[in-house]
Amino acid sequence: MKLLLVDDHALFREGLRLLILQHAQTAALPALEVHEAGSLREAADVMRRHPDLGLVLLDLTLTDHHGLDTLTAWRRLAPLVPVVVLSADERVDVVMSAIDAGALGFIPKTARAVEMQRALECVLTGGVYLPDLPHAANDSGFVTLDDGVGGVGDVGAADLGLSARQLDVLRLLLEGKPNKEICRRLALSESTVKTHLAAIFRKLRVNTRTQAVVAVAQRGIRLAPASPHPHVC
Repeated sequence: MKLLLVDDHALFREGLRLLILQHAQTAALPALEVHEAGSLREAADVMRRHPDLGLVLLDLTLTDHHGLDTLTAWRRLAPLVPVVVLSADERVDVVMSAIDAGALGFIPKTARAVEMQRALECVLTGGVYLPDLPHAANDSGFVTLDDGVGGVGDVGAADLGLSARQLDVLRLLLEGKPNKEICRRLALSESTVKTHLAAIFRKLRVNTRTQAVVAVAQRGIRLAPASPHPHVC
């Protein structure tokens, strides 16, 4: 898998790149090809050279963008590439806003080495990583997520009570894909996708996409590779 690390501090990028490659080797993860960029302009150049990028780790504070605008700009640039946010600002509202904007996860830059390794393993194996969040935000405030199904390890359709196609929809939802893109990727009508999303929300006991991402992360759910699109902790 090709991974792009976007951060404007070269020393941090180099340290994280070495940590990623070392952990991938010791944990026997699939081979990784790590690319680096110090700005969104450089990231766009990398994207043009490597259109098959599988994951982006994106700092929210760059020389050419700052805050959640960085994520919004990246999503416009590469809406189909899963992105995990890296940030020293781990306030709940920032984390939730990032997930709401389509991030697949959020790794605090303040994390210690062991926690950073756990976070990296999670996202590199198709998982959703978030810092500890006691609540998931919705439009009316906050709602507590109860522990539910799943645990660390692969979760199949039978475990979640979802069909194989609903699991495919869930994966694309976690990647921040809008309904129209899910329809296109899975060759489904919009009404069918909405029906699948309603079933997913019921099983996870949530009401929104953002809450679904948080629920998957908090419950340590991982899904086996999707079909026909291979591609949560």
